[in-house]
Amino acid sequence: MFSWLFPKKETSREEQESVSQSENFRDISKVADFFKTLSGVTFDKQLSILESKTKSFCRQRDIYSYEELLEKITRDETLKQELINHLTTNETFFYREFKQIAELVSLVQEQSSPVSILCAPCATGEESYSIAIALLEAGVPPTRFHITGIDINSRAIEKAKIASYRERNVKNLLGDVLYKYFDKNEDRYDLKESVKNLVAFKVMNIFDHEFTMLGKFDYIFSRNMLIYFDLPTKQKAKKILESMRKDPSKEIFFGHADLF
Repeated sequence: MFSWLFPKKETSREEQESVSQSENFRDISKVADFFKTLSGVTFDKQLSILESKTKSFCRQRDIYSYEELLEKITRDETLKQELINHLTTNETFFYREFKQIAELVSLVQEQSSPVSILCAPCATGEESYSIAIALLEAGVPPTRFHITGIDINSRAIEKAKIASYRERNVKNLLGDVLYKYFDKNEDRYDLKESVKNLVAFKVMNIFDHEFTMLGKFDYIFSRNMLIYFDLPTKQKAKKILESMRKDPSKEIFFGHADLF
C-alpha cells in the first residue's frame, strides 16, 4: 500500500551478484565420485558427513555449488589439495597396535643387512616414528634401517615433519622412552632430531604412478587405510602395495580392521 509514494529502489550490482551467486548444494554424488576416483575413499555410507564437510569447505572459499567446486579443483592443484586435507582424517597415536611393531622388530633383528620400511599412509607420523623408536629400543643401530612415510594429506605430512605431539598422542609411551626421545615443551612433546632424521616423509597418493617410483621395500605397513575403500578399491590398493615388496613372500602389515 502507498508504494507509489516511494521511489523504486535500484538493485545494486552487489545485490545482483548475490542473487546470481545463491547457493546450490543439491547433489553431492558427483563430489563423492570424484573423491573416490582421486583417493579411493568412499563415502557411500556417509554421504551426510561428506555433504556437511564439503559445504563448509565451499562456504569458507565463496564457492556456491558443488559444480563450481569440481570445476575449480580441476584447474587449481592447491585448492584440490586443500579439499583432500579437509576430507581425510589423520588421528592416531604412538605404539598403536604395538604387537605388529614388535613383530617387525624381531624380523629386522634377524637380518644383517639394512632394511627399508614403508608406512602408507603415515598420517601425522606417529606410526613411522613408533617403528623407529621400537627399533632403537631393541638395539638396532640407526644405520640398519630407513623409514619412508607417505600420505595424501599434505597438512598431515607437515605435522609429521614438525613432530610435536600432545599428551594424548604419546599416552602409550613409558616415561623413560618419553625422556629419551622427546623434549617436553609446555604441553607438547617434541621429538628429537636424532629420531626425526630416520624417517623421510612425502605427500603421495598410492594410486598415482609416482608412488611405485619410490622403489621396493623390505617391509610395508599399511594400517587403517583399506577401511575407507570399497572392495574393488581394496583389492586394487592391495595389489599395488604387494608390487612394492622386495620379497613377494613377506606379508604386508595391515590393520586388523582392514581385513576383507
